[in-house]
Amino acid sequence: QVQLVESGGGLVQAGGSLRLSCAASGRTFSTYTMGWFRQAPGKEREFVAAITWSGFSTYYADSVKGRFTISRDNTKNTVYLQMNSLKPEDTAVYYCAADTSSFLQSIVRSTTETDFGPWGQGTQVTVSS
Repeated sequence: QVQLVESGGGLVQAGGSLRLSCAASGRTFSTYTMGWFRQAPGKEREFVAAITWSGFSTYYADSVKGRFTISRDNTKNTVYLQMNSLKPEDTAVYYCAADTSSFLQSIVRSTTETDFGPWGQGTQVTVSS
């Protein structure tokens, strides 16, 4: 079973940058697609980005495309989310999760929240205007 711990959140001004990390335990981390989701106050959790096990294929929500970059280091069992040009509307709790049905798949098969799990505890990102 994969266990996930997010870190790197904080308070940043609009236009600034943050890098989130998600550290995973478990030997099977490197075989799964990993995703980042976020949940703003009063809103449902939404997809942000995903990356396949190899790192060769990624997929982004339109709202973050060109500003955020997802990456992974399987030697460190860690997935990252580099967030640039942050906007106040990016304020949310950010979660990482594993798609444990995506064993060695070469493309991101799903961006649906219910296809991902387990989940980390989340890290708060606040962007001030």
